[in-house]
Amino acid sequence: MSAGQPIGDREREILTAIVETFISTGEPVGSRILARASREGLSPATVRNVMADLADSGYLEQPHTSAGRVPSAAAYRYYVEQLSGNTKLAPEDENIIQDSLYGVSDVQDFMERTSHVLSLISRNVGVAVAASGPKNALEHVYFSRLGDQKVLAVVVTKSGLVRDRVLRMDLPQSELDAAARFINENFRGWTLESVRTEIARRLEQERSEYDRLMSSIEQLYKQGALAGADSEHVVFIEGASNLVASEQDRNRLQELLQALEEKQKVVSLLSAYLDVKQEAVRVVIGLDEAQPSLRNFVLIGTPARVGDEVMGSLAVLGPPRMDYQHTITAVSYIARMFDKILNENE
Repeated sequence: MSAGQPIGDREREILTAIVETFISTGEPVGSRILARASREGLSPATVRNVMADLADSGYLEQPHTSAGRVPSAAAYRYYVEQLSGNTKLAPEDENIIQDSLYGVSDVQDFMERTSHVLSLISRNVGVAVAASGPKNALEHVYFSRLGDQKVLAVVVTKSGLVRDRVLRMDLPQSELDAAARFINENFRGWTLESVRTEIARRLEQERSEYDRLMSSIEQLYKQGALAGADSEHVVFIEGASNLVASEQDRNRLQELLQALEEKQKVVSLLSAYLDVKQEAVRVVIGLDEAQPSLRNFVLIGTPARVGDEVMGSLAVLGPPRMDYQHTITAVSYIARMFDKILNENE
């Protein structure tokens, strides 16, 4: 028997018990504990033999300082494969999620709250990413003079994403209003990338025709007024403090925290493992294929859809020792709520 090959009923029972016991306690699991809990009334000696076979097959590891065993990555993968997809969340968890998402009106608000509630429910890191797409096209812009050398630029997209940026420049409110009016009348419904491309083209070709207006727009453009709600991803991350409390390997924790600091890495990580065509929640144990430094971490995630359109993704990141069934069920439940709530708001 080797990892990946079918195992017998007795081995399955003992391996499942080891995984669930270790998830619950965080302590290496010994044969006596398993023997006492065995449905077959197995002796500690019999359990030790089975554990030795599982260790030889790569399913169990033995910490140097303990006589007990802990699950390997292969054991967690096997365990997840055996889980039922029919489990329901406990009513108290449903209430926590529903209360957290009550009154959500747009994608940005939903994603921000989702990262929080996922970290709360899973006691790991909650991640939510709002992706680019037609609904991230421009709805309107607004510019407001804040004082000397300061202008507030607000960009709102059709998905409800709102991004603001304070620019260092000195334009009168009348020129700011004219620039906003021009952009809103000419570019509503365009992706921001297309807006920037077209404005750059007009700055070259039409300066004489719109001299004062285009001068104002050029200043706003060069200051990044239209970069605040880009067609790129918006990332929300919460719950890193959960790992500080639970993760014993500080080096591994530091690697994850460094990855989370670079949000583009988070986007790349989710894009590498979450296929927009997938329907079920995906569990990935060991993220080294996308980022070698995260080889000892787990991703549980799914695309977030409104109807057939993928609007982003949501996931939980954490160490292998997590409550898989509970987290999978929570991620699936929130994804269904995303579709339901955002469809109702259309």
